[in-house]
Amino acid sequence: MPYFRYKAENKRNETVEGVVQAAAQSVAAGILRDQGLTIVSLQEEHPNILRYSLKIFNRVKTKDLVIFSRQLSVTISANIPLVQGLRILIAQTTNPTFKMMISEVADDVEGGAKLSAALARHHAVFSKFFVSLIKSGEASGKLDEILLYLANQQEKDYDLTSKIRGAMIYPAFILVGLVVVGTLMMVMVVPQLTGILRESGVELPLSTKVLIGTSGFLARFWWLLLLVIIGAGVAFYLVINKTTRGRYYWDTVKLRLPIFGSLSQKLLLVRFTRSLHTLLSGGVSLSRSLEVVSEVTNNVLYQKLINETRRAVESGHSIASEFTKSKEVPAMVSQMMQLGERTGRLDEILDKLANFYTREADNMISNLVTLIEPVVMVTIGIGVGLLVSAIILPIYNLATGL
Repeated sequence: MPYFRYKAENKRNETVEGVVQAAAQSVAAGILRDQGLTIVSLQEEHPNILRYSLKIFNRVKTKDLVIFSRQLSVTISANIPLVQGLRILIAQTTNPTFKMMISEVADDVEGGAKLSAALARHHAVFSKFFVSLIKSGEASGKLDEILLYLANQQEKDYDLTSKIRGAMIYPAFILVGLVVVGTLMMVMVVPQLTGILRESGVELPLSTKVLIGTSGFLARFWWLLLLVIIGAGVAFYLVINKTTRGRYYWDTVKLRLPIFGSLSQKLLLVRFTRSLHTLLSGGVSLSRSLEVVSEVTNNVLYQKLINETRRAVESGHSIASEFTKSKEVPAMVSQMMQLGERTGRLDEILDKLANFYTREADNMISNLVTLIEPVVMVTIGIGVGLLVSAIILPIYNLATGL
């Protein structure tokens, strides 16, 4: 749907500006009038490359959401009216995209909309998980507590994600460096060295013949290899993200991989237990909490399991009834959930499980970082050894035979 930029006056005769998304200009005008605004100007914003590029560079990050939740919680705790608190946050926010978004939320709330409904309009930034918790805070009258709790949980997720990314930066950098240096040597350096060997007329070992053939292919058909890599990447993306079967097989493979499969499982369990704990602690019903958690869990197998659990709960069965049947979930999780359900302390049990698997994931990431360095050194050694056996030794044999 197109976007319409507006300038209007609110009930206090203050001029407000913003952007509204609607199917047509008349629909956008109706939305603004419903918010109690008197329209001064309303024009459609035509998309352009600059706008999309700014949107990419100024995207709203998890850190922005954490700060937003924490600061809004403080303003509400200080008995500052919600609209005024949102206006204060606009001045505090440095991200232009997020600044405009908060301005629109403030306008919606000032027009009579609930905060949860105003946030739900921006579903690309405020997930159903976020909106559901805000809605529960509005219903219970504990919006400030919910926002603070939400900020704490998001901060934990952000810290865990940052650790994973930090652990992957070093091997990714080394891998890219090896590929670039290896390609340059194969295209520019190796042909110069192999020319000497061809002119000598000596019998070349198999490793040298393979190296010469590979170097010649890369020098002449590098563009073809580049096209194949790009094509394979695009095909993989489309199969994984656009087909249900492809996504199912890929999510299954991720859980079956050695070492990384166990890490993926622990991260999924952290997301599931922490999200469910947060929703239940915020007063959201168990059935609704499971529905929201299934959408924020980024794995088809776990989504299917959670949806089956939700249907079982709605039919009067235990929450752990489906988890005990699954091979993808450790027995400890289902047993602890059964215990929590019997004692009426399910949210506390989920919190303990989230903390346990967070520590497990942290330890595993630390061990991987320790293991990566020797693996990289061995890989470099193998590459250098192959190069020596294919190039240096034939040249040495040639020199000693003269």
